[in-house]
Amino acid sequence: MIEEMAQKMVWLGHDAFRIDAEKTIYFDPYDISPGPKADLILVSHEHFDHCSPDDVSKIQGPGTVIITDKTSAEKLTGDVRIMAPGETMSIGEVNIEAVPSYNRDKDFHPKHKAWLGFVVEIDGVRIYHAGDTDFIPEMKELKVDIALLPVSGTYVMTAEQAVEAAQAIRPKLAIPMHYGTIVGDEKDALAFKESLKGKIDVLILPKA
Repeated sequence: MIEEMAQKMVWLGHDAFRIDAEKTIYFDPYDISPGPKADLILVSHEHFDHCSPDDVSKIQGPGTVIITDKTSAEKLTGDVRIMAPGETMSIGEVNIEAVPSYNRDKDFHPKHKAWLGFVVEIDGVRIYHAGDTDFIPEMKELKVDIALLPVSGTYVMTAEQAVEAAQAIRPKLAIPMHYGTIVGDEKDALAFKESLKGKIDVLILPKA
């Protein structure tokens, strides 16, 4: 089931993903080409490379539901629903949990902003999109099958810190993100995979 879901996941660069499951789900669409219309768009926080109204418009249809934090919601239009860390919501058969996402050793993503990571359960698989975050204590409480983790450093955790996060979360599959667009490159993803060899399966997705 995990492998089947992984085959339905498309990396669009940076933190942007599309899941082509029973519902078409996007995370943080940024600098994307027009694609299949979204049933659900999840936006982690208000920074331009995560909350991009222009990119949302490329995939937004009349029935699209957007879930985001209260500040990002002010920039978006349509069926926009606000969540805060710790809250849950269901959209049809898709269950969404908003989880904390913040920096511990830098000031780009303060905890008090209540910006988001997401745990999405679809087709029996729990997928964690970490958003822009460091390795934070709340990750130890997560129970997920697939973890999408930033690895570039600068604004988020480094590849080494992401390895620590993966070992704390213990997903069945980890997928690196947040590299190759603004900061970081494939070396960060490769270092992440190499460090987890024999411990946690890591899939480096090609950019669509």
